[in-house]
Amino acid sequence: MAIIRTVLGDIAPEELGICYPHEHLLGQPPSAYYEADFVLDDEDAAIRELKLFYEVGGRSVVEMSPPDYMRDAAGMKRVSAASGVHVIATSGYLKEKFSASFINDLSIEQLTEQFVCEVTEGMDGTDVRAGVIKAASSLDKITPNEERLFKAAAAAHHATGTPISTHTEAGTMALEQVELLRVEGVQPQHVIIGHMDRKLDWDYHLQVAQTGVYMGIDQIAKAKYYPDQLRAEFVARLIQAGYGSQILLAGDTARRSGWAAYGGKPGFTNILTNFVPLLKANGVNEDTIKLLLIDNPARVLAFTPKM
Repeated sequence: MAIIRTVLGDIAPEELGICYPHEHLLGQPPSAYYEADFVLDDEDAAIRELKLFYEVGGRSVVEMSPPDYMRDAAGMKRVSAASGVHVIATSGYLKEKFSASFINDLSIEQLTEQFVCEVTEGMDGTDVRAGVIKAASSLDKITPNEERLFKAAAAAHHATGTPISTHTEAGTMALEQVELLRVEGVQPQHVIIGHMDRKLDWDYHLQVAQTGVYMGIDQIAKAKYYPDQLRAEFVARLIQAGYGSQILLAGDTARRSGWAAYGGKPGFTNILTNFVPLLKANGVNEDTIKLLLIDNPARVLAFTPKM
């Protein structure tokens, strides 16, 4: 039977509800050493932010912080229990810049063993299990270390059934990621390619969509990349082209300044209160909104445990 693995235990896919499949709740990533805005270490703030999200209809988030993003597995469990929001945690690693010191001395087999353990037993000495495996690449390249990560993620996927969610740097290397996973035998319906809206190139998106993977439009509200009006128009165009069942929406809100609970904006409510109306203004109907926010996440995050 297919399940979705949350930090509080397995749930049925129909319990997921409205889901943001790429967010951050608790962590002190390497960049925090020189930019305090990235330090997300206040559980009370995370609870407040998720409660605001819940009030506007949100029910689930995927917390995409792996070990090299200094994830807090025990904290995720407490935050989920206190807020009422399902939290799906992440195994895997980030791009070379952050992961090198963690994985340089680990073989593909050792990485695979770690990922499998985090999915089946628990992360960081806890009983909190991951429900997604992360792999990442750098700007315009996949380094040898990153290639090992992708191969280990693929092997762990085959061992457990767990879906794979990737980081693309500025939207680059998506096709190369897909091909690398394809060669390793991973079916596209189990893959999320992240940060695709960092590169709003129509032909590029069509090529990626035609592979059958899910595409993360997960930089919503980040106007430094593109305005949300353009993002909404682009999503509507992808839907019109027949790829609505492969689109996922999130904000990747990894800075304090992006959280209402830290006094910033737009907060976790933004997609539901501001971006969804933009989609509707571009002709996206209610059924398709449900597809993007509920049905697609539930489909890709669900897996039948193999061990």
